[in-house]
Amino acid sequence: MYPGGRVLIEIVLRTATIYLFVLLGVRLSGKREVGQMTPFDLTLLLLLSNAVQNAMTGPDNSLAGGVFAAATLLLMNYGVAEASGLNRRFRKLVQGQPTLLVHNGSVMESHMAREHVTMDELQRALREHGIGGVKDVALAVLEVDGSISALKYDDIDAKVQPHPRLRFLQKHQ
Repeated sequence: MYPGGRVLIEIVLRTATIYLFVLLGVRLSGKREVGQMTPFDLTLLLLLSNAVQNAMTGPDNSLAGGVFAAATLLLMNYGVAEASGLNRRFRKLVQGQPTLLVHNGSVMESHMAREHVTMDELQRALREHGIGGVKDVALAVLEVDGSISALKYDDIDAKVQPHPRLRFLQKHQ
């Protein structure tokens, strides 16, 4: 075996562990943090990448060590993306689910609070969709990528029955 093979295997294992840890941290930070990068988020991302670099490669700062760490990150990311595409439960675990913020002109304040979405952010998203106010919104959803999508009453076909989950949410607001 290549004399540095043990070190390279250790780099792969360290990098995989750091990848999973950072993925979990990003997932737990919420959809809004991922969807809209502020200067603070960019600073955090840059510092985080610098902080975990040594944990991935250890004392090895060779070209091979860097290549193995990068290859491991790319393979882990590809694996997570593939698993997300094939398995709905895994996708929900990694990406989360959309969150209903407005239903029939009524703001779902508990959902807004849980997702750390302010009224200012919601109103800005509505303006971006050409909607004047919350009362004009049939549905507004915080998507898994952190963006807010909104539909006016005109955008929804009256023949379409609401999803059973929406009826449940209406009863328990």
